[in-house]
Amino acid sequence: MTSETEVPALTVDELAAQAGVTVRTVRFYSTKGLLPPPVIGPRRVGHYGPGHLARLALIEELREQGLTLAAIERYLDRLPPGLDAHDLAVHRAVVASWSPDAVETVPREELQSRAGRPLDDEDVDRLVAMNVVRREGDGYGVDLGLLRLGVRLLDVPLSQESIRAARTVLTDHARAAAHELSRLLREEMPERDAQAVRSLSAHMQPLVVQALLTAFQRSLTEEVREWLGEPPADGSP
Repeated sequence: MTSETEVPALTVDELAAQAGVTVRTVRFYSTKGLLPPPVIGPRRVGHYGPGHLARLALIEELREQGLTLAAIERYLDRLPPGLDAHDLAVHRAVVASWSPDAVETVPREELQSRAGRPLDDEDVDRLVAMNVVRREGDGYGVDLGLLRLGVRLLDVPLSQESIRAARTVLTDHARAAAHELSRLLREEMPERDAQAVRSLSAHMQPLVVQALLTAFQRSLTEEVREWLGEPPADGSP
C-alpha cells in the first residue's frame, strides 16, 4: 500500500505509536494479511509509510464500529486497488461518520496535538468551515474521524466560501441518497420490525458507503478529465 511517492520511514514501533496501537497488534494484522508487508531496508529492518499508517487507522476504525475480523477482511478486499494514504483517510472518515459519538471536545492545545501540526487562527477557521471543528466555549468540538482529512485539506487552495458551498452540495446529495435508500428499505420491510431494520441497515451500510464513495471518486475523476479536455479513461470518444 506504499506508493512510489510515499517514503517508508517508520519502524514498526513508530508505526504502532502513531496509530495508537501496540506492536503486537500491528504484527497480528500483518499475519492476517490485513496490513501489507513493510519495505525491507538496510540490516533487514522493515519500514512503513503513510499508506500503512492510513490502512492501519482504517482497520482500527472498522474494529471500533464493531466489525468482526472476517467482516474487516471483506471490507478491505472490496476496496479499489491502488488506493493511497489520502484515499484510505477518506474511507476512514466515512466509516467514522457511522458512529454517533465521533465528536469530542478538546482545548486548543490538544486540538493542535491531534492535528499533528501547528494550527493558526486561519487554519482553525477553515476547519470550522469544513464542519470538522466547531467552537464550544473555550474548547473545540472535534470530529476525530474527519480531523486528519481536514488537516490535509488545509493546504488545498480553496476559499472558506467554496468549502462551505462544497459541503452543502455533498450534504444535500447524501441526504437525497439516504432518503431513496430508506424508501427501498421500507418497501422491502413494510412491517418495520425495529431489530430487523437495524440489522439490515448495519449489514448494508458498509457496502452502500463503499459503493457511493467509489462511484463519487470515479465520477470526479471523469469530471476533471473532461474539464481538462483529456480523453475518458476507457478510451471512448
